[in-house]
Parts: sequence; structure tokens; C-alpha cells
Amino acid sequence: MAASLPPERWHFPQPYGVRSLLVLIAAMALLFYTGQRVEVGRMASLVGSGLLAKTGLVEAPETGKGLDTVLGRLVPIQLADRQEVSRIENFDPDRLPAFAYLEEVRSSERTLNPATLKLEARPVMKTYLVQPLGYAAHIAIKTLETLEIALWGTIIAVAAGLPLAMLGARNMMPLMPVRTLARGLVGFLRAVPELISALFLVLAFGFGPIAGFLALGLHGAGVLGRFFADEMENADVRPQEALAAIGAGRLAIWRMAILPQVMPHHIASTLYILDRNVRMATVIGLVGAGGIGQELKGRYDMYDYGHVGTILLAIFLVVLLLDQISVRLRRRFL
Repeated sequence: MAASLPPERWHFPQPYGVRSLLVLIAAMALLFYTGQRVEVGRMASLVGSGLLAKTGLVEAPETGKGLDTVLGRLVPIQLADRQEVSRIENFDPDRLPAFAYLEEVRSSERTLNPATLKLEARPVMKTYLVQPLGYAAHIAIKTLETLEIALWGTIIAVAAGLPLAMLGARNMMPLMPVRTLARGLVGFLRAVPELISALFLVLAFGFGPIAGFLALGLHGAGVLGRFFADEMENADVRPQEALAAIGAGRLAIWRMAILPQVMPHHIASTLYILDRNVRMATVIGLVGAGGIGQELKGRYDMYDYGHVGTILLAIFLVVLLLDQISVRLRRRFL
């Protein structure tokens, strides 16, 4: 047994030395340099000016005024749908939709007087068909379409990602060239963002949900292909060796030894992709790939901020609901 050191030779090792200090200084210098390039200082200045403006100490910057204007126009949200009856094809005033009513609005518009060749204001009476919950129903349909895009994107991701994972896992595919090719394809699909692939798919399939769920499915296949392959390779090798010793094939080993071990992990990964696809289905809709994102882009371009507020509220409620469903499914299967 080694002799203990005398008390005067006891010392506590320093957790940080000169090398750690130099690394910290280099990291701070890098952050300072990159912060200047992405205008972190300007962001901090605008945020600070906005907070001080709220207290009345300084005048609000122009950027803050514009943001306050936009946020103020998001409320109240728009639930009703108003359409001018002259633009409704085959409109029959005696057959109105349920709870709908007609509203007459008097306004003025400037027209050219052919006699004087001057613009003159003249009164105009317009009749609108008002459906109190018409826009809310329209958003519900678009939200359902978004969920369908996310669901089918997840189905495609699983259907394509699982075979790629089996070809890329070492314990499933002994041929290294095949594994390298499968891993490379998985990496390529994962590296291309959904928004970029949606742009090209919109050119191929036109505006609509087809481009949406294909973009989500291709990127999801890359993510699940990586997750599934890593989970298969981390499975316990003893059941696999036992089945291989009695002459079982690769698929039999996967079905009886690997899949029972990794199934909870596969379910968790799939739920993660489904949860992510719901959020991304809104984003890719901005480029015309269907769903509620396409409606959001159109309303934003027309400065209909009350309708934009309704869409944002619907997105928030859907994400909150799916979070609760995802938690319950994880407790059920994991």
C-alpha cells in the first residue's frame, strides 16, 4: 500500500490553466468578429431603444414603430368572411349559406369625368355576403390539409428511410460499397433543406400539396435513415450471433433480434419527424407547397394582418395539441 503524502504536499489541481484561458480568449474574439458581421450590436441597440421607448424615456425608432404597427393590426383576428356579391358567380340572394347575411356598405370612389377630364368622387353602394365564421372554417380546412401533408411526408420518410438504414447498417449489410452508397444517399437527403427541395418540386408538380409532402418525405427519409441505422448498429449483438449460429439469414436476424430491441427508438424517431413535419409543412407552404402556409403568404402579401393573426393562432393551437398527443404516444409506446 502506497504511503500517503504529508499534508504540506497536498494540493488541489487547478481546473483551468493557461491553455484554457487562451482558448477562451480565442473563442471570445471569434464571437466578437462574427457578431459584427451579423449585426448583433445593431440588434441589441434596437431592442434597448424599443424597451426604453416603452417607458417614455426616448423616442421609439422607426423599426420599432413599424413592428408595433404590424403587431397592432394582427388584433382583432378575423373569423368572418366577406365577399362582394358582384364577384360571386351565380349568386342567389334567396339561397344564402347558413348564418350568412347581406351587408350594404356605402363608399366613394374616384372616377374620370369624360366631360372635364378630371377625377371626381362619386358615391358607390356595394353589397357584401358576410359569413360570421366563414374564414375560420376556411382556416380549419387549410389546417387539416397541413396535417395531411405532414402525415404523408412522415409515411414517405419511414418507407424510404427504413430500407436505406438497413442497407447502411454494418450489422445488416456486410458489403462496404453498398453501405457507403446508402450512407451517402442518406446524407444527401438530409443535407437538402425541405424549403429548397420544395422550390424544385413546385416547378415539377405545380402549386399544391404534392410538392409539400414529397419535400418533407425526402428530407425525413435522410434523417430517419441515419437514426434507424445508428439504432440498429447499437443493438445487442448476442441475440444476433445466436441466430446467425443456427443459420438464420439477415432479414430473420433483423426481424427477431434487432427489431424488438430498436422498435421503441424507431417509434420515438418517427414521432419526432412527424412533430417536425407539422411545423415545416407551414414553412414550405410559403413557396406554394400547399397547406396553411400558402394561405399565410397570400394574406401577408395583401396586408390582411387580421387574417394573418387568425392563421398564426391556428398554427399555435395545432402545435400545442400535437405536443400533447406526442407526449401521450411516447408514454404509451416507450
